[in-house]
Amino acid sequence: MKITVTPDVFKLAQVFTISRGSRTEAKVLTVRVTRGGLTGWGECVPYARYDETLASVTAQIEGLPAGINRADLQDALPAGAARNAVDCALWDLEAKQAGKRVWELADLPKPSPEITAYTLSLDTPEAMRAQAAKHAFRPLLKIKLGTPDDMARLEAVRAGAPKSAIIVDANEGWSAEVYTDLAPHLVRLGVKLVEQPLPAGEDEALIGMERPVPVCADESCHDCSSLPHLKGKYDIVNIKLDKTGGLTEAIKLRTKAEAQGYGVMVGCMVGSSLAMAPAVLIAQGVAYTDLDGPLLLSEDRDVPLEFNKAGVHPPSAKLWG
Repeated sequence: MKITVTPDVFKLAQVFTISRGSRTEAKVLTVRVTRGGLTGWGECVPYARYDETLASVTAQIEGLPAGINRADLQDALPAGAARNAVDCALWDLEAKQAGKRVWELADLPKPSPEITAYTLSLDTPEAMRAQAAKHAFRPLLKIKLGTPDDMARLEAVRAGAPKSAIIVDANEGWSAEVYTDLAPHLVRLGVKLVEQPLPAGEDEALIGMERPVPVCADESCHDCSSLPHLKGKYDIVNIKLDKTGGLTEAIKLRTKAEAQGYGVMVGCMVGSSLAMAPAVLIAQGVAYTDLDGPLLLSEDRDVPLEFNKAGVHPPSAKLWG
């Protein structure tokens, strides 16, 4: 078996800004695992917030033994981008070897389209209102916030898209006081969910706090080992394969989170259809799906995922799985 890793760059359709900075392109790593004339592939997005770089993740992958399997991979690498790309590539390879789809191998339900959020980049209130109006036909909008001036942005987006459901992602940018002050306005404006309002290391303040809008753990939730630390703080967990370290752990995390009473959101980093494809399987029937990465790109894989009014469709076998 041969494992190769290559960097790829996908241009974004427009500048994408969150509270931590801006970008104009998505830099990803593509992993290919070849055995017996068949090749499976997967994609990951190294994320600086988790101390990952293209170089560090590449080194992790290149340090793996050539014949590694999915079971051994779970111990060989920690949860994160490197394990994600290899895990998903191995799932794809196993499906091709078996002549089946990944959801059959994983004993998951046959997937169908899921309505996905569409993310509005952090900008001025005027620009965000224009973005919202342009995408007001979408049933679910996600707003990037996390600054001292978020109220004006939120009002602007609601004015631009009066009928869309809204979820808010503060990207760790608020304090407990800011969240408390904003909460009544979030309710008034019909916000359905708030992602990671406080920094992951300071979220103890959420314990005992009134949460009139459900609060979702993103940076605070990586894999199954995160769950004991979320009790009393969060109502929903955001499962991202680049955090869990692949589909294998994501399946376990969804099962355990739901058993413990959490709602589930399935999200993504900004990547191509190859990165989203495995996540569509885990997103079936969850409370919120946020797999809009390809919609933010001006270019994509040769066989991209289909997006239409029904949502994001499961991948074709020509793409993945």
